[in-house]
Amino acid sequence: MNTSDPQFWQMISSIVIAITFVVMAIALLWIALTVRKVVATVNDVKERVDPLISKVDAIGVQAKEMSVHFTEISVNLSHATKYLAESTELIKDEVAELKQLVSEGAITARDKVEMVSDSIDRTHAKVVDTTEFVNQKIVVPAREIAAIMAGVKKGLEVLFAPAPKQLDRAYADDEMFIG
Repeated sequence: MNTSDPQFWQMISSIVIAITFVVMAIALLWIALTVRKVVATVNDVKERVDPLISKVDAIGVQAKEMSVHFTEISVNLSHATKYLAESTELIKDEVAELKQLVSEGAITARDKVEMVSDSIDRTHAKVVDTTEFVNQKIVVPAREIAAIMAGVKKGLEVLFAPAPKQLDRAYADDEMFIG
């Protein structure tokens, strides 16, 4: 094929678009798997919180377990952010190649670049929506659970605190009182 042939540029644009969609599909699949792991971890934490209330003497050990799970959630979320940044970098590389093709003067290629740019914008919007969803459905409830557990711990400390000492002697003023 000749590089001045519009079909050549349409074929190149179609290949670039196909590669971009494959990268987007891989990124969305990875996000779905990460969200599944995070949801499973949060459900595991929830199952361990219920017995905490009835097992006061094991509260220290179980609190450490919750800390480990929250750390895992944090690690998973940081991994998700890292992979999303890498995906964005790959998409930016593809856009740069498309701009190079456009600079060579093909009008048809310019239309395809606009379509890829729209796809990237939609992908970015979906990534932002997914990140906000994860924050609202996982991170915020995890903070609330931690606050509830802190309240429960303080309440238990108050309930099981030693009773105040009683006075065993009378004061001089009370001895003079005849009643």
